[in-house]
Amino acid sequence: MSVKSIDVDAIAVGVLSGDRATLGRAITLVESRHLDHEARAQELLTQLLPHTGKAHRLGITGVPGVGKSTTIDTLGCNLTADGQKVAVLAVDPTSQRSGGSILGDKTRMTRLAVDPNAFIRPSPSAGTLGGVTRRTRETMLLCEAAGYDVVIVETVGIGQSETAVADMVDMFIVLMLPGAGDELQGIKKGVLEIADLVAINKADGDNVKRAMEAAAEYKAAFHIIAPAQGEWLPPVITVSGKENLELDTLWSEVLRHREFMRDAGAFGAKRKAQTVRWMWSMLDQQLRHLLNDHAAVQKRLPELERSVAAGEVTPVSAVAEIMSLLRSGAPDPR
Repeated sequence: MSVKSIDVDAIAVGVLSGDRATLGRAITLVESRHLDHEARAQELLTQLLPHTGKAHRLGITGVPGVGKSTTIDTLGCNLTADGQKVAVLAVDPTSQRSGGSILGDKTRMTRLAVDPNAFIRPSPSAGTLGGVTRRTRETMLLCEAAGYDVVIVETVGIGQSETAVADMVDMFIVLMLPGAGDELQGIKKGVLEIADLVAINKADGDNVKRAMEAAAEYKAAFHIIAPAQGEWLPPVITVSGKENLELDTLWSEVLRHREFMRDAGAFGAKRKAQTVRWMWSMLDQQLRHLLNDHAAVQKRLPELERSVAAGEVTPVSAVAEIMSLLRSGAPDPR
């Protein structure tokens, strides 16, 4: 995409009209690392911001094999059948050779992929934040401007992706497998602390009893780390994405959570706080780029690290020297 061929006004009109091809082009623009493309992307987002913010923003995570894509496929089809438009931003592991997405979400969400009221965008993680792409937030805004009522961010369920996604959505859903036991003991407490709902998936056939037992254990765990009185207590439900069982209950909990947050006056405040944290996160990334792109800093860093490790220089003194080098002349951030 050449810079001269980018007509921001035309792209904005196309996105607002719900044109899927234009939406795809807009997402490609905001994902670009080209400096001129980034500037045009920000122009586009500024135009579209007044048309964003109305969608349900959901994050869904779970370990590989838990059935995330199948559940999202079925849930999404339920919602489109009910007249809603659904966008899925599926963050893929990145191919080490090509840098591209390797899971192929459109083949894993077979029904949504051909649904005219759905839009699936697989994005390579590029190794950022454990699987959350650098521009996922902007992509979410573009989908909202295009008229999608529900935007789902699916994560690979590893690294820091859970925390990053939870900080950009209204409700964070964790899918778990039947049979808690040792699995419950091994789960990171942090995941339970940021979950707004836990759904035990594959609760069908011979798994029903095990799923119910797992749900009971997770409910007990939530009472141990229960929030302050009056705050949302994450429900634990059993579902089957494959058999389309209890996904209506899951969606009812999504609606109840939204109403709860609004009644508590926390819905708008949460989104505003997330946006401010996003700003600081972007600033942190730009500062890291400055460090990586500064020749004098990169030349000096190995020696400074050795000196700090050997106890010859204090960390504070090392940081002071790095900052001095940065102030002496830093290149433009990417």
